[in-house]
Amino acid sequence: MTSPALTATVDLGAIAHNLDVLRNASHAPVMAVVKADAYGHGAVPVARAVLAAGAAELGVAHITEGIALRAAGIDAPITAWLHTPGADFDAAIANDIEVALSSPRQLEAVVAAARRAGVRASVTVKVDTGLNRSGVAVDEWDVFVREIAKAHAEESVVLRGVMCHLARGDEPGHPLNDEQAGRLDRAVDDLTRAGVAPEVVHMANSPAALTRPDLARDMVRPGIALYGRTPIPERGDFGLIPAMTLSAQVALVKNVAAGEGVSYSQTWIAPRDTVVAVVPAGYADGVPRLLSGHLRVRIGERLFDGIGRICMDQLVIDLGPDGAGVREGDEVELFGTGRHGGPTARDWADAIGTIDYEIVSQIGNRVVRSYVDPQAPGPAADDDSTGDPRRAAGGGQGDARRPDDWGGEP
Repeated sequence: MTSPALTATVDLGAIAHNLDVLRNASHAPVMAVVKADAYGHGAVPVARAVLAAGAAELGVAHITEGIALRAAGIDAPITAWLHTPGADFDAAIANDIEVALSSPRQLEAVVAAARRAGVRASVTVKVDTGLNRSGVAVDEWDVFVREIAKAHAEESVVLRGVMCHLARGDEPGHPLNDEQAGRLDRAVDDLTRAGVAPEVVHMANSPAALTRPDLARDMVRPGIALYGRTPIPERGDFGLIPAMTLSAQVALVKNVAAGEGVSYSQTWIAPRDTVVAVVPAGYADGVPRLLSGHLRVRIGERLFDGIGRICMDQLVIDLGPDGAGVREGDEVELFGTGRHGGPTARDWADAIGTIDYEIVSQIGNRVVRSYVDPQAPGPAADDDSTGDPRRAAGGGQGDARRPDDWGGEP
């Protein structure tokens, strides 16, 4: 079987390990956030993996993301929290997706959909406690409480949850975290007095789940930490294991003479006769163009510099005058765990002044996802959204690493 030109290998065992780290740190059940295709890791395989590892629920941004999970046969609780005026609340109700409400207008639309379906819609109230993004605003709060109490009394909705988003969760000691927690607690009290007490309350994102167990309430709602990316780099990695390794094959090896330029605008001129390699990965695949001149890759045990402009579909690396023994078809690690000194998504982010959340979630759909699970028997598997992600698919590039390879049990 021909190997893909560009592969994102996702270690499901690492994700299961990270779930345990979060659960142990927060002492709370976990709503695993799998929005944005599980931060680029593949929503369906990741959802199955975290649920098998003990996640209580799933969280997504859009209703359509929840519907896709349902279509794949996932029956765990799913909450969706970002809606435009045209959001399909009828489909959310039909697919048993809990809707998080950010305004009286959204509540009105959900009530109308529930009446059409002749059922009670399960909802969460999203409270704006200080992020000033989505969530019920302070000046609409009294009206919202009155209207949801009315909808509950007439059996159009059942209030299952109350949530908010922390603005400064990655600064654990910042006073705004406690202020937001207090505002959320007061919102819960208001709803309880109105006769609509919630079943679950949650606010803790990845950094809060790892550092502020006092903010956990009934459940935590981590995203990036599930994928092994530390949300507070200055505090270390918390024992998290990066789940994605991005690799490619060398497409072409060729000589470049001294004085010749490489790639668009020829921003790099060969200082001596050298050998270069073309790698089939570019900004259409999630390799930022801003990394031009700052990229390093790993081939075997050696690091090589990217040279010239990163293009839409390809980039070029300098192998040096002797070519370093690199051949066409050799594997190039663009980023990975960093365990053996190779580049990481954090290195990319630091080089261009962004966060690794952006790096992993931008890995494009031309990149083949391949899944491995050290705890599962059998070979690794390529992405199969209609079956078990660990199903054998010969020729997969998964690295069937054992748990003790990480220096600890995942």
